Formats: sequence, C-alpha cells, structure tokens
Amino acid sequence: MSYDSDFSEKTVVVTGGGSGIGRETAVAFAEGGANVVVGDLDVAGGEETVETITERTDGHGTFVEVNVTDDDDVERLIETATTQYDGLDVAFNNAGIGGTFDATEEISEADWSQIIDVNLTGVWRCLREEIPVMLEDGGGAIINTASILGRVGEAGTPAYTASKHGVVGLTKVAALDHATDDIRVNAVCPGYIETQMLDDAGVTRDEDLLEQTKALHPMKRLGNVEEIAGAVTWLASDAASFVTGETLDVDGGYLSR
Repeated sequence: MSYDSDFSEKTVVVTGGGSGIGRETAVAFAEGGANVVVGDLDVAGGEETVETITERTDGHGTFVEVNVTDDDDVERLIETATTQYDGLDVAFNNAGIGGTFDATEEISEADWSQIIDVNLTGVWRCLREEIPVMLEDGGGAIINTASILGRVGEAGTPAYTASKHGVVGLTKVAALDHATDDIRVNAVCPGYIETQMLDDAGVTRDEDLLEQTKALHPMKRLGNVEEIAGAVTWLASDAASFVTGETLDVDGGYLSR
C-alpha cells in the first residue's frame, strides 16, 4: 500500500513496532520520509521492521528494545529519538497485549495488573516522556492505540476493556491539557484486525470463530494493518491539524450496529 503523507525530516516513535499494526505504521511513516524509532520487547521483530524500512523506503529506522512497563526503558526510547534524530514530532503509542477471557470476579489480580500496566499505564508512561519534549520543540502529534473495546464492553474481557476505555479517557485529557500548545493527541479504535494477536487468540485458526468474528462487522470482514496505518498517518499529518481529543473508529461499522 502507498501512503501519501509527507513526513520528511520528521522524527517518529512507534511502540509495539515489531509486528502487526505497529510494523506497518512504522513503515508507512518511513515511506513518508520520516526517521522512525521502533520500540518493542521483541528484538527480532523490531530489527526486522528496521530492515524493512531500510529496504523499502527513503526513511531511516532505529530499533530500541523497550518494555513499556519500565520507566527507564521508556525514557531511553525517547532519548534515542532526541539524541539520534534531534527531536520528536510524532509518537504512536501502540504497544499492548491481549486480555484473558474471564468473568469480572474470576480474573486473577496478576492478570488484571499486567494488562492494565501494559495497555494503559504503558501509554501514560510514554506520554509522560513525549509531552515535555514536544513542549520544548513547539508541538507535535500523538496517537494512542485504543480499541472498539475502548468504546463498548464485551463479556469476559474485564481488564482489556477497562484498559482500552482508560486509553480513550487519557487521550481526551492529554488533548485538553495541551490544546493550546500545538500538541494534538488522538486515538484509533480498531475493530478486529488480521494480526498475530488475533491468531494467538485462536480467532483466525478456527474457521467457525473466524466467520463469527467477521460477521460482527457490517462490512463482513476483518480489517487489515494497512487500514489502521492509514488512519494513524492521517491523524499525524497536517491534514488533521484541527483534530485533537478524537477517537477514530476504524472498525468496518462494528460500533454503528
């Protein structure tokens, strides 16, 4: 897929950039000419994303091993952007994990804490490091990955749904906090997207479950990573200069039912 947005001379940080939505979006920014700092726990995946950037684009890529539950890792990620590429213009806070399937009263505290720490507190840790740099540089654009389950509930997903609702709320507050600072903060809410996470959950490996999942979307199909990358790069571009505090649903009509 070809992306038209111009990110020449821009520096972009992408967490969860070692696969799926994160990888495709990192490559999309690089196709627009950006210098992309790819953060992920998956070293092999992150390095492969950088190799793809080098082979397919005119942009530049750097990999940093990052656990978004670790304050020092997140600080090092942003420092890499500012020292190697002299600034930070765009951040895509995308790192996240899937949830367990448990009733609200049955989920273990360990599972609850891990999901909230990665999916919600991890986004906050990134914002905490990104915003001061953007304030010093005169502005920027931040996009957080939420989910359709940041807008509605689904039985058996208490921690995941809570974490993604939290991302939506955090996005709105950060946008309001910095609305006059030329820092725009938005979120994307993907529907079910063809990624490794969905495969790991067994959805794409079970034909009946796959068809049921497709049927949840009025378009009767799953989304693909290119469609999310297109939404993220648009939100980061000058074309979205009057958009902040928005949660953009990219869901094949799921939330319109």
